[in-house]
Amino acid sequence: MITFNIDTEEEVAVEIEQDNAHTLMLYNDDVNTFDHVIESLIEVCNHDMLQAEQVAWIVHTKGKCDVKHGDRNRLEKMCLQLLDRKLSAVIEQ
Repeated sequence: MITFNIDTEEEVAVEIEQDNAHTLMLYNDDVNTFDHVIESLIEVCNHDMLQAEQVAWIVHTKGKCDVKHGDRNRLEKMCLQLLDRKLSAVIEQ
């Protein structure tokens, strides 16, 4: 909870949802092509072409890359779709 002090000397409490603590991670494998990974990121994670290409290169060179942050329910759906496409993905906290 964050408290703001307003000019009128009145305190206002604002709750900020902290459910962005989860991360969808994509891991490198020796099976999938760059085109398949890029297409999957565009269709499943709503990445644009440039972002999907950058993620694919990061995964290829570093072994993994975070592709989305958000609430667990939303990321689980994306993770399952990536797994259905035979990509290596997990949700981390």
